[in-house]
Amino acid sequence: MAAQDILITSRPLDEYCALFGLTRARLAALTGPVLDCPGGAAGLAAEARALGCHVIATDPAYALPHEVLAARAVAGRDAMAAAMHRTPQHFQRPRDLPYDRYLRSWDRARQLFAADTAQHPEAYVAAALPRLPFAAGTFALTLSSFLLFAYPQSFTPAQQLAALLELARVTAPDGEVRIHPLHDGTGRRSPRLDGLRHALGAHRVASEIRSFPRPGDGRTRRVLVLRSAGHRRRRADSVSAHGELSAHGEFGTHGAFGTHGDIHGHGHRPPLRGVRRPPTAGDSGCPQHP
Repeated sequence: MAAQDILITSRPLDEYCALFGLTRARLAALTGPVLDCPGGAAGLAAEARALGCHVIATDPAYALPHEVLAARAVAGRDAMAAAMHRTPQHFQRPRDLPYDRYLRSWDRARQLFAADTAQHPEAYVAAALPRLPFAAGTFALTLSSFLLFAYPQSFTPAQQLAALLELARVTAPDGEVRIHPLHDGTGRRSPRLDGLRHALGAHRVASEIRSFPRPGDGRTRRVLVLRSAGHRRRRADSVSAHGELSAHGEFGTHGAFGTHGDIHGHGHRPPLRGVRRPPTAGDSGCPQHP
């Protein structure tokens, strides 16, 4: 899949909160910056700034001329509208989230993005996984939506691992990386996920699949959460005291409990075949599901 086949989407801050189990209060309380990778044409950086939260968005599409990026963002919105009518089973019911209201939220976010890139160009960095131009431990929270598992044909297992390790590298030891979704555009869960989690454990990156109800219809949404295995962590279910939804499972020292309590660590399963430790240092996009 070519880079131009990966949708440039325009998600607003509230959709980010819904995707990743965050709240505006939680974002406002962060003591360090947030990385949005890939950022697309989202309104997150602009809207979060109003909360006092510093967001850096990175995307290889930011190297494109402004008019080309704007056209791809409109095309992404049109592709989303078409998908919502073509495959409604993949989306929330219109009575829970009217399609026209949802698409208007993208239009507003896209307008915010256009204005913000002109006023704060330093917040938008052209870069692609797995080589991000940030020092280790820069971000208190790293968010990555609709890329690594959403476009499985675009990434080998080694490339997925390299990207996940890079997201973990640029995140502070006491911070988190959150990745969503864990399925492709048809809703199929990634068959590589378990192997990738074991490979991450071998690189001292702990992982957890955190589950919470989706706003609107209450269906379960799952997020892959990564943290440094060398950092002492609080119990995952205590995070709700900071304004987040409670999680199922707890991080382990060499891995993490999954949704069924399975611990991912060293020596229990061979790593992915052909996966090598990548050089340190991202890619872009989003598919068709909110």
